[in-house]
Amino acid sequence: SEIIKTYFARYPTIRQFLDQLAEDAKRNGYAETVFGRRRMIEGIHSKNKMILSGAERMAVNTPIQGTAADLVKIAMVRLFYALKQAKLKSRIIMQVHDELVLEVPKDEVEATAKLVKEYMEGAGDDKFRVPLTVETGVAHNWLAL
Repeated sequence: SEIIKTYFARYPTIRQFLDQLAEDAKRNGYAETVFGRRRMIEGIHSKNKMILSGAERMAVNTPIQGTAADLVKIAMVRLFYALKQAKLKSRIIMQVHDELVLEVPKDEVEATAKLVKEYMEGAGDDKFRVPLTVETGVAHNWLAL
């Protein structure tokens, strides 16, 4: 579409980066997250254009979306142990994309929110030079979120 063409014209290094990800996957047979987790890319050498196109999309998306998933999982594991160490009753009950949902007793809201922010923002400290910012929210039920 015209919007995408304009975007890549304005930011050509992004197009080069994405093309390089696809080339790396063709050479290696896999795509890799910043943390080194590999995903095999089936169809990356296919002569069928539809299969190849899907494989190239997977090769480009994996380092980006996979790294985001890695960050959340790292934060979740570290937060789990931090909650235990702090002897809090708060519990992680699920992950939804880039969010963590916790059940938190009222008297632990402030302490738990502080830990959530600390561990989610710190998940990529050893890999990224840009800060990761996190917002926390509190609701009495899921409908209110």
